[in-house]
Amino acid sequence: MTSYALWGLLPLLFHLLNHVGSVLVVAERTIWSLVFLAIMMVFMRKFGEVRALLSDGRKVRVMAVSAGLLAGNWLLYIWAIETGQLLEASFGYFINPLVNIVMGMVLLRERQNFLQTVSIGIAAVAIAMQAIGLGNVPFIALGLALSFGFYGFFRKTAMLGPATGLFAETLMISPLALGYIGFSLATTGWGVHADPGTMALLVLTGPATAVPLLLFAYGVQRLRLTTIGMFQYISPSLQFLVAIFALGEELNGERLFSFSLIWLSLMVFTYDSFRRRGQLAAA
Repeated sequence: MTSYALWGLLPLLFHLLNHVGSVLVVAERTIWSLVFLAIMMVFMRKFGEVRALLSDGRKVRVMAVSAGLLAGNWLLYIWAIETGQLLEASFGYFINPLVNIVMGMVLLRERQNFLQTVSIGIAAVAIAMQAIGLGNVPFIALGLALSFGFYGFFRKTAMLGPATGLFAETLMISPLALGYIGFSLATTGWGVHADPGTMALLVLTGPATAVPLLLFAYGVQRLRLTTIGMFQYISPSLQFLVAIFALGEELNGERLFSFSLIWLSLMVFTYDSFRRRGQLAAA
C-alpha cells in the first residue's frame, strides 16, 4: 500500500521541478535512479544477477525495448505534470488494468468473459467522453496506459527481477541521459545545476523512483493478488486528488462523467475478479 501511496504523491515532487524541463528531469531521474539502485545492488549482492542478465542476448534485446518504453512513459508523465495535465495522466493509469485485458486478448489470444467485455465497453465510452471533455483525443492517457501496459508485458516476457531489471534498464538508457545532461551543460551552462535546492530535488528523484518499486516487490511476495489488485487504484486516485486540490486543475462536467464511467468499469472488473477467484477457491 505504501508503494502505491508514494506513486500517487510523486507528482508533487515533479511539480516542484517544472522549471527544469521534462527531458532534463527524466535524464537526471535516470542517473540518480541508477546511482541509488547501484548502492542497493551492493547491499543486496545482486551484481551477479546483473552480469548474468546482461550476458543473455535474448533478455538484453527485450530489455532494450522495455527500457525505451519506461523512458517514454517517464517523459510523457513528467511532461503531463509540467503542462498541467495530471488529471489526464491519472485517467491513463485508471484505464491501465483494462488496457492489459485488451493486450491479453490481442497478443496472447486470451478469451474474456461477459463482465470483462462489459467493463471494456464502459471504458471505451469513458475514453470517448474524456475526448469530448478535452476537445481532442486523450493522447496522454492512452500513451501512458499503452506504454506501461507494453512495459509490463515485456518485463513479464523477460522474467526479470524488479530491482535487477530496473537497474539494467536504467543502465541501458543512462548513456542517453548523460549525453543530454552534457548537452544541456554545454549549451546553457550550469543553469538549474547551480541551484542547491533544485539539485537536491533532482537527486531525490532517484530514491523516489526506486523505493516504491522495491516496496512493491516486497509486498507482492506477502500479499494476496486480490489485495494487490485493489491497491493498484490508490495511485491514480491520489493523482486525481492532487491534480484538483493541490495543482488546481479544472474538472468539467464531461471529464467528471468520464471518470465516473471508468470507476464504474473498474467496479465491474473488480467484482468479476472477486467472483472468479471465489469460484476457483470453491472448486
